[in-house]
Amino acid sequence: MGWQSKCLVFCAVGVFLAGCATIVSGTDQDISVDTPGYASAECVLRSEGIGEYTVVTPATLKVSRSKHDIHVTCSKGCLRGAGLIASNLEGTTAGNLLIGGIIGAGIDSASGALNKYTSHTAIALAKVDGCRG
Repeated sequence: MGWQSKCLVFCAVGVFLAGCATIVSGTDQDISVDTPGYASAECVLRSEGIGEYTVVTPATLKVSRSKHDIHVTCSKGCLRGAGLIASNLEGTTAGNLLIGGIIGAGIDSASGALNKYTSHTAIALAKVDGCRG
C-alpha cells in the first residue's frame, strides 16, 4: 500500500471517529429539579447555553449540553432558594482526544457534547425574612 493510500485510509478513519462524544452521548440531556418538602415551587433556569426555562417542581426537562453552568432560582410563597447545575466534562472526552484528535474534539466542543450536566438538582427553600404569607 502506497503512502497516498495510507493517508487516505488514515483520513477516512479520522473523519469516521470525529465527534465521538456527539455520537455516543448526544447533544441533549435530561435534567431534573426538585424542591424537597415543597412541591409546586416555580423555578427559573438560566444560562448562556440554554437560555431561560421556567418549570414547576418536581420537573424534568431536556436541555442542550453546554459548557455554561445553569443558574436556578426557585420560589413558593414566602420561600426562596437558589442553586447551580454544574456543567462538567463528559467521560468520553479523553478517549475522543486520543482517537478523534483535534477534529473530533472540535466537533464535540461545537455541539456541546464535551459537557454533561449534573442530572438531578435539589434546591432547598427557606422563608424570606419579613415576608408575610
